[in-house]
Amino acid sequence: MELMYAVLFCISFLFLWRIFLRRSPSARTLPPGPTSLPIIGSLHRLGPYPNHSLYELAKIYGPLMTLRLGFVTTVIASSPETAKQILQIHDQSFSERTIPEVVASQPDPDATLAWAIGDQRWRNRRRVCTTQLFTVQRLNSFQHLRQEKVEQLIKHIKKHQISGSQINIGEVVFATTLNLISSTIFSIDIVDPEFNTAQEFKDLVWRIMEDAGKVNLSDYFPVLKRFDLQGLKKHIRPSYKRLHEIFDEMIEKRMAKRASDPMTRSGDFLDVLLDQCEEDGSDFTRQNMKPLILDLFIAGSDTTAITTEWAMAELLGNPEIMQKAREELREVIGRERAVRESDIDQLPYLQAVVKETLRLHPAVPLLLPYKATNDVEVCGYTIQKGTQVLVNAWGMARDPNYWKEPLAFRPERFLNSNVDYRGRDFEYLPFGAGRRICPGLPLGIRMIHLMLGSLIHSFEWRLPPGEELDMKDQFGVTLKKAKSLCAIPI
Repeated sequence: MELMYAVLFCISFLFLWRIFLRRSPSARTLPPGPTSLPIIGSLHRLGPYPNHSLYELAKIYGPLMTLRLGFVTTVIASSPETAKQILQIHDQSFSERTIPEVVASQPDPDATLAWAIGDQRWRNRRRVCTTQLFTVQRLNSFQHLRQEKVEQLIKHIKKHQISGSQINIGEVVFATTLNLISSTIFSIDIVDPEFNTAQEFKDLVWRIMEDAGKVNLSDYFPVLKRFDLQGLKKHIRPSYKRLHEIFDEMIEKRMAKRASDPMTRSGDFLDVLLDQCEEDGSDFTRQNMKPLILDLFIAGSDTTAITTEWAMAELLGNPEIMQKAREELREVIGRERAVRESDIDQLPYLQAVVKETLRLHPAVPLLLPYKATNDVEVCGYTIQKGTQVLVNAWGMARDPNYWKEPLAFRPERFLNSNVDYRGRDFEYLPFGAGRRICPGLPLGIRMIHLMLGSLIHSFEWRLPPGEELDMKDQFGVTLKKAKSLCAIPI
């Protein structure tokens, strides 16, 4: 009986709360949106593909709209003009994140780069990553490492070419990128030469990305957080724990090595972080460096592999475009030499293929959620402090108001075009924009071009006999292929 009375009290309270919101003058300053149901608001409208649902709702309610998602007021930007207001003009007011409960369940989430609030600690982490990993000088110094990893990839595929067996494209490019990230951070390959151990890491990473992208009642009804009704926190914690165990082992070995020989340095990013820990007044510790490393692993490996797999899928579905890209590579490079990073600037069609892939299949369809730090006026409406804000990058990249034949894969649209992915063109935001733009963009772009160009240049490809190309996607924080792409190298 006590439980029943408690439930009835909660329902009555929620009804009163809804009535108050409707009558509140401040509520009327929000952008328009669909009528909300009692208690759940518009949660039922999100469905399994929120990027699709929000795109369709924007056609009805406009490019800046409001949804009540349980107890959380959410504003969605669905046009370049509204995205520019949020990500550039008022970027300081939207510099914080709404952190999903499953993400908050990891150890020390405030030490991440992707999700932490934009305070001084976050700026310190971003500065270290930018200066020690992503400057042109640092990227050029690690160029030989990327070339080596891609050569290992091509060598691995040639074994399958000889046997006539098929390749799981997503798995091998994920393993390649994972080894690049682990070599850059730890100076070792985390995946074995035959790529047999890649699947464990892929499963760990995707479990985190998928669960973080699910609609979780705990995010919209604070009173339910302690119960984890959908079991998402329980499901995701082993992945965080396992990855932290792997990092702990590597950090422990490095610290022992530094203790035995203080003058020896590997020159990798782990040494940079450990040096930061030893500085007076530093906010880096052994424990809080692991969430940063985790971010680099997840963002670096997952998004790069997803984009390369989507590009190969589109090329297999458009053989004439594949042939154009291959002919450009042979004209610039010849048939014998391997593709190098220094060749990329001379390959405008390959660059256009990558841009078009990022347009149709942005790795992050809904930019990670922002949160208003103060009341701010956007397009004549007032977005109140604490409001969650989403930018539908996927929807804008398919909007016929900004793209001709938006659903067609046409790399030619980017030839002789100034539209770029660096956050200046707000109809095209595969990496975000403003102060929270993906810091790893320079590395990811280099790696995608190098891997994709090498795959096209080194082999011809066909689908396994009887197989049809499946272009369905699966929603998470990132947008991967629902069915892995398998192809036979010829």
